[in-house]
Amino acid sequence: MVLASGSATRRSMLENAGLPIEAIRPEVDERAFEADFLDGGGEASGVAATLAAAKALAVSRGMPGRWVLGADQTLTCEGIAFHKPADENAALLQIAALSGKRHELTSAFALARDGVVIRNGSRQVGMFMRELDAGFIERYVTEAGPAATASVGGYQIEGLGAQLFSGIDGDHFTILGLPLLDLLAALRELELLA
Repeated sequence: MVLASGSATRRSMLENAGLPIEAIRPEVDERAFEADFLDGGGEASGVAATLAAAKALAVSRGMPGRWVLGADQTLTCEGIAFHKPADENAALLQIAALSGKRHELTSAFALARDGVVIRNGSRQVGMFMRELDAGFIERYVTEAGPAATASVGGYQIEGLGAQLFSGIDGDHFTILGLPLLDLLAALRELELLA
């Protein structure tokens, strides 16, 4: 299977689950796809599924006969979509905006073959960020370093970002960017896994 993603976390999850993976970063203008989707009346929570399909199709069209997995994750809070922070200042602002609130992470996958999406799925997780003061946020971003700008929301839950939260409603795989159990079920349905 080909993973249409540059995400080391997704690749690691798949390999740890026993799936041999070849990874190829897709050539997809994510913000353009997102804008088209939202301008067409789509909701922010549906962006991840649209982008997962776009990534899978972008790679699948050039790899006849191969199964291609596209995946994406979006963060929404109070109806507003967030993206990976561009720099440390943007990470500070994102974390401050999420402080004391619940936000949703939506992770989606699309399995494509020969330029057609065959299966897809998505799952949402509720994340409860505790109330954080400005000093704590600044220390966190400094200590987290590049991790603060590597993920949407300015955190990686598998590391120092765990300190930002008071609760989680959902599964760990979805937080990391892939609804892995749903994907494995889809692979079994397609008889690609035992």
